[in-house]
Amino acid sequence: MKKIEAIIQPFKFEEVKEAIKAIGVDGMTITDVRGHGRQKGHKEVYRGQEYQVDLLPKVKLELIVPYARLDEVVSAISRAARSGKIGDGKIFVLPVEDAIRIRNDDRGEAAL
Repeated sequence: MKKIEAIIQPFKFEEVKEAIKAIGVDGMTITDVRGHGRQKGHKEVYRGQEYQVDLLPKVKLELIVPYARLDEVVSAISRAARSGKIGDGKIFVLPVEDAIRIRNDDRGEAAL
């Protein structure tokens, strides 16, 4: 099993969610996060004062998928999240040793 962590633009979340549902993946965890990479933020003016906005709003998706579906899920997320502009985000893939469903102690892929 693999854990996919994707950091995406908030306005792309619905497209990504629909792309993931369309390939039959149901479970995911969503977190509103803030950060920056090469995008570095921008300047805004509030009540006549200019200030730097360094940390931009993003959405973090976390999914655990069977190894056999990894490429399919990563491709779906990447296609749906891409705008072609700086700040589109990143996808990280990590190994998962085990998963346990608390309700009935199912383990491994059966717990997904």
